[in-house]
Amino acid sequence: MVQCIPPDPSFAHASEREVWQVLKAGLGDGDVLLANVRFTDAAGDHEADLIVGIEGAGVVVIETKGGSVSHDGHVWSQHGGASRTIDPVAQAQRAKYVLRNFLDSDPRWKRRRLRFGHAVAFPYSRIAADFAIPDCPRWMVLDRDDIAGNPAGLLWDLLVERDDPNPQASADDLADLVDILSGRLRPQRDVLAIAADHEAQANLLTERQAVILPALRLLHRVEVRGGAGSGKTWLAVEQVRRLSAAGQRVALMCYSRGLAEFLNRWVLSLPKKEQPAYVGTFHGLGYSWGAEPGDDNDSGYWEEALPAAMVALARDLEPSERFDAIVIDEAQDFGAAWWPAVQSALADDEEGAIYAFFDEGQRVFARGGPPPIPLVPIVLEENVRNTKPIAQTFGSLAPIQMRYRGADGDPVRFIACSEDDAVSMADDVVDELLSEGWLPEHLALLTTGSRHPEQKARQELGQQEYWSSFWDVDQVFYGHVLGFKGLERPAVVLAVNGFGADGRGKEKLYVGLSRARDRLVVCGDPDQIRAVGGEAVYLRLMGG
Repeated sequence: MVQCIPPDPSFAHASEREVWQVLKAGLGDGDVLLANVRFTDAAGDHEADLIVGIEGAGVVVIETKGGSVSHDGHVWSQHGGASRTIDPVAQAQRAKYVLRNFLDSDPRWKRRRLRFGHAVAFPYSRIAADFAIPDCPRWMVLDRDDIAGNPAGLLWDLLVERDDPNPQASADDLADLVDILSGRLRPQRDVLAIAADHEAQANLLTERQAVILPALRLLHRVEVRGGAGSGKTWLAVEQVRRLSAAGQRVALMCYSRGLAEFLNRWVLSLPKKEQPAYVGTFHGLGYSWGAEPGDDNDSGYWEEALPAAMVALARDLEPSERFDAIVIDEAQDFGAAWWPAVQSALADDEEGAIYAFFDEGQRVFARGGPPPIPLVPIVLEENVRNTKPIAQTFGSLAPIQMRYRGADGDPVRFIACSEDDAVSMADDVVDELLSEGWLPEHLALLTTGSRHPEQKARQELGQQEYWSSFWDVDQVFYGHVLGFKGLERPAVVLAVNGFGADGRGKEKLYVGLSRARDRLVVCGDPDQIRAVGGEAVYLRLMGG
């Protein structure tokens, strides 16, 4: 059956519906029939009553007129309750050129040449067989007898029998025509608009979390605890901003390089007086004091030797080089041996302010437990950054039961596959999301086991070059859950390709499931996810 767009159109006149019905019955499976297609250009508004695409022939634009239609040798007239002058040929011709210009303006069409024609249809009038005027030979007219006969065949002849050098329409030509006209004339689901709306809601809810910050004025040593999506990073930066604006010398630090670069770019957008004296990694602070760089593969250096060296180096710091307050994001990443170095960086190591933001559920590194410093706990109990379906999926993995305040959104999509196939399946999903309208800058593909080949290739260029790709608007970001804590993307594809032998599978799954703000797709073995994440996560992913 011919493809009709729309399937059941509404017509202003019965004559238009009659021609449409006859053509619908007579056209073939590969043909298309569009009704009431409206255009607007610099010259004004235009409408094509019918557009007929015939596979193997071309495209015809038809202007339909009801009642009694005649031509006196000079003008066309339409007679009904009253007579009026009309110009159906000019209308059809104008609509044809507006259609061609519209198609040519679309990059999908690429100004291809194709056979186009125009015709007029008078379903209630009879036009003589020898009728002819300069701009309308008889074969351009479908009268009452033609409509009752084989109008689709006459349109074929109009396109094919003419001496037209342009190619005849292929199936691909007609598919593109339909895609361009229907895609640009009908409302489409804009995933970026929806994501932007959700982000604005999340930002508003996150800013409301700042109600806790005035309470910290009298508390100088605090741990702010909350699950993923509770706005901890925003609160950490806001506390830094307020303390710096009040004239304090502040350090903002974390463990991971990616989060450090994210925080650095964030604070650089603040007014100068609200920027901290230091923003970066814990180990980077030691380098700024003169510590010798170590080997990335020497865990003893990072966990013990460098923190100890920082304590020794801090003894030689000038008072002006120390800090009045230190704010730590993702503080669960800090080992017990690091905290003495944190205290040594304070101007007053006994009373100096420390604000540590924790999520125990994201303790993915095998380091010690709570800091050996008394900290007053404050708990955040609301998820405000993720849509409700995403937050509910990882909710059972959070260290505390959260209330879900985020926007409603698409269900989390789960693609069951083997651990070995998870990455290739995730690659396919990235392509699908791009075709849906997501931009590369909105997407991240994260792994839980071995790194994605694209991540390995980028890291071979150096960590600085690798993390700069996070802000590259032309690239999808490829990362591992271990390095993505504290970061987010509107859309995330999580490849569950194993969890390693460190016993931190639950924490890695929690991180991976919580990094998407608006759209989450998970690829992995359902039995493995059930074993690691538990029944609640499994049922959520399976749609239960």
